[in-house]
Amino acid sequence: MTVTRLISDNNKKLTITIQDKFDFSLYQSFRDSYSDFDSPNGQIVLDLHKTSYMDSSALGMILLLKEHADKLASKIVITGPNPAVLQILEIAQFQKMMTIE
Repeated sequence: MTVTRLISDNNKKLTITIQDKFDFSLYQSFRDSYSDFDSPNGQIVLDLHKTSYMDSSALGMILLLKEHADKLASKIVITGPNPAVLQILEIAQFQKMMTIE
C-alpha cells in the first residue's frame, strides 16, 4: 500500500506516510487515512521521506488535509521531502501554511 498511517498511543498524533508517487490515484486512500482522526489540538505529520514524485493534485489533497486539521485546531508538519518535492511545496508557498522539516 502506498499510503500508511499510524496513530500515537494517546491519540494526539497521526502520521501519514506516502510511498513512491503522490498523485490523484491516492485520493481515496489519502482521505481515508485522516478522515476519522478527530483529536482536537493534535498533530498530523505527513511523512514524505519515501515520496519520489508529487503533482498538483497532491497539493490539493494536502489543502483538504489542512482544512480537516484546522477544524480540530491541529497542526500539520510535513517531514522529509526530497529536493524536487520540496521545490513544489515551496513554489506553492506551503511553508507559509504549515511547518516543513
